[in-house]
Amino acid sequence: RMSNDIILQISNRIKEKRKEKKITLEVLAKEVGVTKGLISQIENSRTVPSLTVLLSIIKSLHVDLNDFFDKLVTDATDEPLVIKANQHQRIEKEYTKGTYYNRITSFKINDKLVDVVLYRQEKNARKGFVSTEAHEFDYMIKGKMQYTIDNKKYILEAGDSFYYDARKLHHTKCLSDEPYEMLVVYFFDER
Repeated sequence: RMSNDIILQISNRIKEKRKEKKITLEVLAKEVGVTKGLISQIENSRTVPSLTVLLSIIKSLHVDLNDFFDKLVTDATDEPLVIKANQHQRIEKEYTKGTYYNRITSFKINDKLVDVVLYRQEKNARKGFVSTEAHEFDYMIKGKMQYTIDNKKYILEAGDSFYYDARKLHHTKCLSDEPYEMLVVYFFDER
């Protein structure tokens, strides 16, 4: 399987090595000297670690640097990219219940990271206000939902699109009996 992006590969490798060595997020975070939330965001490609943090994570996982970076795919091709449904990657988020993130792909364009996710939220999902270091484009596939941003409410139904600065605190709520589904495209800012 062709890998789309070096950042995605690094974050997957961190998670893989941590689970392989049966190290918890808490233990790794403590060892590295960062929060558990940051490690989780790094593992889910939600944030890019600084070089110092990355090297500290690799050291704390007791992995050889050469082994860690071995076989990372960096060659971009002009071939069309086909991603089969069974290749979507489930993203776990600790702070949500009844919400499901499936990463379809991640890639870099003009040095910006673009993350494409299929998002599903159940009617009684427990989710607080969140923010992401990105601009976000959403396309509603099915169901009905409500965004709350700056005390304003926006209702979206199947076929509707929404674009906003996701760095602002925002809250999502399912208004339909069935879970709503939307395609989310994150445009991460350069760091």
